[in-house]
Amino acid sequence: MVTFRLKGIGRADYDAMCERIAPAIAAVPGLVAKVWLADESTNTYGGVYTWRDRVALEDFLKGDLFRALATHPNLVEMKSRVFSVLDAPSAITAFARPVAA
Repeated sequence: MVTFRLKGIGRADYDAMCERIAPAIAAVPGLVAKVWLADESTNTYGGVYTWRDRVALEDFLKGDLFRALATHPNLVEMKSRVFSVLDAPSAITAFARPVAA
């Protein structure tokens, strides 16, 4: 999971930037999925990434794309945390349908 705050950029510009970089993120080898997060009330944004395996995660963290995001002047106070997956309950909920708002 990666979180950060926006600096010097508004939400509309950030959303447009995300749409531009989403294809590059989607093409990262070993990435299964990324959920993009936004909490405008606290100026906290980020993503939850699901990886094929730990090697794919580590390759991403060492790569140019992550380095570019981590040093982007509009994305500040970036934090990255790695979690293990609980296989049994995740297998049950992995394809759960979203609840309608």
